[in-house]
Amino acid sequence: MNFWLIFQSGLLHSQPKSKVGTPAYIAPEVISRKEYDGKIADVWSCGVTLYVMLVGAYPFEDPRDPRNFRKTIERIMSVQYSIPDYVRVSKDCRHLLSRIFVANPSKRITIEEIKKHPWFKKNMPKELVEGEKTNYENTSGDQSLQSIDEINRIIQEAKTPGEGSTTTGDMVLGDGSLDPDNDEIDLDDEIESSGDYADQV
Repeated sequence: MNFWLIFQSGLLHSQPKSKVGTPAYIAPEVISRKEYDGKIADVWSCGVTLYVMLVGAYPFEDPRDPRNFRKTIERIMSVQYSIPDYVRVSKDCRHLLSRIFVANPSKRITIEEIKKHPWFKKNMPKELVEGEKTNYENTSGDQSLQSIDEINRIIQEAKTPGEGSTTTGDMVLGDGSLDPDNDEIDLDDEIESSGDYADQV
C-alpha cells in the first residue's frame, strides 16, 4: 500500500499532481485532476487503512462488483461507503471515519484534529497524551516487547481477508483486466481512457 506523494520533483512544499497509486486509497481531489494538498489526501488514505483494519474490505468498492474500478471511483467521488452490520465499531470511531471521508479536502479533518479526536486519544499512553517523549530503549521490566514470531503472526493474520471481504488484492485496470503483478495504476491513463472523470471536482 502507498500513500499519495507529499513531494513533487524533490521540492518539499510543492503541490502534488501525481495520480499514480493504489486505486482503493485515492482521495477525491486526486481524481479531480487539480493540484491537491498531499498531507490532507494522505488523511483520506489513512482513513481507508483504518476502515480496512476494522472491516477487512475496502470502503469504496461495490460489494456486489468489487473488481469494477469505475464503480470504485464513482463511490469515492460520491463518498459512498457503509460499515457492515456484522462489524462492531464504536460511535467515536464512526465519527472519526465520517470526518475523514469528506469529499471537500478543506472540510476534511486534519492530522492535528485527529490527534485531539476522542477515538484517537482513547487508551492513549499517559506519556503521549501529556506530550512527553517515550523512551523505548529504557523500557521497564513490566513492559514486554513483542517477539519477532508474534509480530510475524500478526502480519500474517492481517493479510487474511476479513469476513465479508470479496477482494483479492489484485489491481483492476480500466478495461476490466486484472494486473496481479502491479499494485499501482497510473490514474491519468485510466481516467483518460474512461472519459468519465476528467475535470470533475
